[in-house]
Parts: sequence; C-alpha cells; structure tokens
Amino acid sequence: MDLWFDSRRQHLYLLDESSLASTRQMRDFVERLGPHDKVLLVGDKRQHLGVDAGKPFEQLQQAGMHTVQLDQIIRQKDPELLKAVEHLSRHETAAGIAILQQHGSVTQIAEPQLRFEAIAKSYASQPANTLIVSPDNASRREINEAVRQELKTHGVVDAIDHQFTVLTPRSDMTGADRRWASRYEVGDILRYQRGSKELGLERGSYAEVIAVDPKSNLIMVQRDTGGIVSYDPARVRGIDAYRRAEKSFAIGDRLQMTAPYRDLDLPNRALGTVEQIVNNWLTLRMDSGKTVTFDPHEMRHFDHGYAVTSHSSQGLTAERVLVNMDTEMHSNLINARFAYVSISRGSHAAYIFTDNAAELGERLSHDVSKTSAMHFANAENPKETLTPYQSLTRQAEIVPELSI
Repeated sequence: MDLWFDSRRQHLYLLDESSLASTRQMRDFVERLGPHDKVLLVGDKRQHLGVDAGKPFEQLQQAGMHTVQLDQIIRQKDPELLKAVEHLSRHETAAGIAILQQHGSVTQIAEPQLRFEAIAKSYASQPANTLIVSPDNASRREINEAVRQELKTHGVVDAIDHQFTVLTPRSDMTGADRRWASRYEVGDILRYQRGSKELGLERGSYAEVIAVDPKSNLIMVQRDTGGIVSYDPARVRGIDAYRRAEKSFAIGDRLQMTAPYRDLDLPNRALGTVEQIVNNWLTLRMDSGKTVTFDPHEMRHFDHGYAVTSHSSQGLTAERVLVNMDTEMHSNLINARFAYVSISRGSHAAYIFTDNAAELGERLSHDVSKTSAMHFANAENPKETLTPYQSLTRQAEIVPELSI
C-alpha cells in the first residue's frame, strides 16, 4: 500500500483485495487522503486476512461503512465447479468438497513427493492457463522444482540453468515481531519502505543485518549505500525483512514477482514467462501481454511462478487450478478460507491432490478468524458507539499493546 498522494487534486482510490490489509496499513492509508478524496474498498471478508494485526475491512463494514454486495459468481464457467464454489463461499465447505469428489476432481496420494510429482505431470500435460496452489512456502518450492524438472523433460523449459540470488520474504515475521531485535538474524536483508532521515536510511533503500543485541533491543545494519547504523527497531516503521536464496532459472520458466517493480510498472504477484537470458539480464513476457527486461542484480524480488501460496493466489484467475491439500498441516494453513480462495481461482476446472480424501471435507471446514483489538475494547465499554473512521483509528492505537 505504498501509494503516491497529491493533496492538490481530488482523487478516487480503488483498493482491491481489501481483506488483506492490516489495521495499521489501512489507518495510514486513510490518514494520507485529502479532504475531498474518496475511497472504494473492494474485497471479500470471507477470503484471507492480512498477515499483520487487524481485520479493518470487516470491521469497517461492522461499524457502518456503506456497503454494496455482489452476490452472483461469474468466474466459474463449469456448472459443477460453480456449485462447489457457491457452497465454499457460504462456508459450507464439506458440501463443496463433496461435489468435487463426486465430479472426480479429487486425487488421493499419501506420500508428499509422489503427490508433488503427480501435480507436476498434470501441469505439464496442459501448462497454458494452469495455476498450482499450495498452503505453505515449503511445499510450494518443492512443487515448483518438480514442475521444472517435468517441463525440462518435455523441452518446455531449457536444459541450461542460470543461477540468481533472490530475496525471499521472512514470512515468519509479523509487524509486531519487527519491533524486537531478537527476531532479526545476522544476514537478514531489510528494505525500508519509509526510511529514516535521523538514521540516514533512505526510502526504498536496503541494508544487511550484521549484529543483533536483544538485551538492548538494538540491531546493527550495513547500508547498501555504505556505512553502518545501529538502532532500536521499535523506532523505525515500514520495514520488510528478507533472506538471500540462490535459485535457478531457465528460458521457458514461469516467474512471479514477489514485490512491486515500479520502474517497469510491475505489480506484486505479476506472472510471466522467461523469454531470454542475455548477459544475466532477464526478459519476460508477462501474462498482461507486455514484455519487460531487467537486471536481476538490481531487482531481486522474483521466484518461480508455477505454484503459489493461497495468499498469493488471491486475486488471480486461471482456467485450470491444481490444489495441493495436505490434511496433516496446521489448521492455520488448511481451513475454510484456504479452500474457498484456492478452488475459486479456477474458471473452468479445479483439481485437488490430497493425502486423505476421506477426512478432507472435515479438515477444511475449520474456520480461521482473528480476534481484534476492538473486541477487547468494546468488552470494556459496550455502550460506546464509533464511526467507521473512529473505529479504525482506535483499533490502530490498541494493536501495539496487544501485539507485544
């Protein structure tokens, strides 16, 4: 939500996938609006929530924000798939999964590696307009590698690999975690969305963690522009944390951006196919139709794009979706929101690959929702009535207290 604002003009801002916004992100966004600006929030509160604290999109509706609902699903073209998605959208998860099972769209393979290979073979049989969704990054990476090897045998992906150093998000760190030095590790790469004039950290710059002092709550970083800075991470907001990873890419590979690249107008999660690798520069044919070329040493936020997590898939559409559903995973990963988001990505077909078809409907029926800070505040003062903006501001003020 790193937007450019011009207070001299009146704007209408459209924020898509609003359910993924945290309370602080939404509060900061609203506070930067001009007096005559308007905002249209678009999203589905039944889909995934943001990783950081809060569920402002849902709470703004509860607080009285004017809302218009679209109750007709138009993405799904197959009648049976449409029925299944309609059930999933109403949290009738077991019923939706049962329709897919009756339709022959559920395959049981208990051993994970064999299941990943089956997904890869299914993908390779019809790669165009096919998306793979998996619950976590570990399984996503294994599936991506299985797909690459399968496509290499078919000649779709070139046999010659090129090694690049990419930045992978530290998805284990929440917004609250970033306040504490103990959560950082030597070697972490930090990106400063806002920067700090006091510390000499420019907006959009990078630095590497070279020392951590948990007792004093201090970290020491080496700036990419040179110089070493030591500071209390609780004083600096807008930090993204990454780890370096060595990954192989080849001509023909599918690639996904993992952060926006504004120089080329590439949004986060944009998908494309590698057309050329010349002098270690990548040329991609994006799914949007445009061709882009960039230096991966300058833009390091990309990954293989065959399999994506359910969170990353939100907002994407493919004719065919293949979903890895391991019932042994934690309910934070395998639940009703995951089932609804992942299966509804497919417009014509959705196929599930699971370790246990008999228990799948029950395991996916688990609902995961956040308990908000306002829940506790309202319990203390149940008669207090707040406007949507007051509710959002109060929530953002309380969040840090509950996150510690």
